[in-house]
Amino acid sequence: MADSSKDNVKLLMRWDIKPDREQEYFEFVVREWVPGITRMGIEPTQAWYTTYSSTNQSQIMTEGLAEDLEAIRRILKSSDWQRLHDRLMEYVNNYAQKVVRVTGDFQF
Repeated sequence: MADSSKDNVKLLMRWDIKPDREQEYFEFVVREWVPGITRMGIEPTQAWYTTYSSTNQSQIMTEGLAEDLEAIRRILKSSDWQRLHDRLMEYVNNYAQKVVRVTGDFQF
């Protein structure tokens, strides 16, 4: 990680778990997703799981830090990211992501 947080960027992601895939999803996240993104250079920082919402809010919202914009671009273009992302998509719907500069608050 860079010494100055002004250089860091966040990858913000959100999605809904597919019906009847919750157990498999959580096993995948613990065994593959978190270790995989960490290995690539994304430091998981926060995650929110909404169990009930009367709005159109995503069930999962999460963020991870990357060293800088060039690093996150390199990660998101990599075959490792594509393979891991494809596996995630087996368990989730309504995936969205964006990259933002670090400000300290959740920024979706």
